[in-house]
Amino acid sequence: MTPRERWLAVLQRETPDRVPMDYWATAEATQKLIDYLGVPDMAAAAKRLHIDRPFSVGPRYVGPPPEKGADIFGCRHRRVDYGTGEYSECIYNPLAEFETVSEVEKNYQWPQPDWWDYSGIPEQIVGHEDEPIRGGGSEPFLRYTELRGQELAYMDLILHPDLVHYCLDKLFELRYQDTLRIYEAIPGKVMITYIAEDLGSQESLLYSPAQIHEFLLPRMKRMMDLAHSAGAYVFHHSDGAIRDILPDMIETGIDVLNPVQWRCKGMEREGLKADFGDRIIFHGAMDNQYTIPFGTVEEVRQEVVDNLRILGEGGGYILAPCHNIQAVGPPENVVAMYETAYEVGWY
Repeated sequence: MTPRERWLAVLQRETPDRVPMDYWATAEATQKLIDYLGVPDMAAAAKRLHIDRPFSVGPRYVGPPPEKGADIFGCRHRRVDYGTGEYSECIYNPLAEFETVSEVEKNYQWPQPDWWDYSGIPEQIVGHEDEPIRGGGSEPFLRYTELRGQELAYMDLILHPDLVHYCLDKLFELRYQDTLRIYEAIPGKVMITYIAEDLGSQESLLYSPAQIHEFLLPRMKRMMDLAHSAGAYVFHHSDGAIRDILPDMIETGIDVLNPVQWRCKGMEREGLKADFGDRIIFHGAMDNQYTIPFGTVEEVRQEVVDNLRILGEGGGYILAPCHNIQAVGPPENVVAMYETAYEVGWY
């Protein structure tokens, strides 16, 4: 099968020839892998390791130039060194000084859908016909935390709910129009749409279920309905311990759950498969808190075998790391993960 056929078989609850494999990593981890394999780029590494990566499409920004040092939302970022690489962290929150909707309306310019050009998207997929195409989606509360600052954003859920509703409406609508225009640019071609929001910590939910139902699920459902109307599958990313809200997420419309952090409380693989395996596809589950970065090659191999046995039974599983592979981990473990899955992952 081609990567596209392999993904589609799993998404349609058919049996693929083997388990599909995806790849998520930081730039530094990717470079370590490329150097270890002695290949010129990640495309060559993916081919060597039989990885079935989706190809992402998106528009070209043609709107007003942002202020120097800021993104189009007015947020400013700084590269922060964490020892083995860097992450871009938001250091300026343009809505932090406001407390009312009227203040934001008076002082802030929201990005507009027409600030992007979608005419080049059909050309982007030329040569990628055998790959799953990913496009559109949303993760607005993450953006809201950058606009307001992490602490204020969570306090707003209780202290300023009207401001949260107002801003999320703006952010969701922007992403809705973006997703719609991507679908219109390449009708029927997008297979996967990324509709995300981090709902869990290591131990529990980050929000109360009532807050998730009030602020997120109605807006996420509108995005999911749009994806389904275009023939796309909803790929839902949510880190952490989210079992308590997972039935509601499934009811709302998710098709794929990522990243399946099974070391988090309540996220044991056997329970997830038994309770939800007939309703969602599992993506990820290769532990990135211990196994990939700090485990032995044999531990990595065993985890691949365990994931295929537990989550892959019946074909409802796409093997991938739990979030981005970090540069602290040895490339030998990354290679062992994919080589083992290719060796034993045939149905």
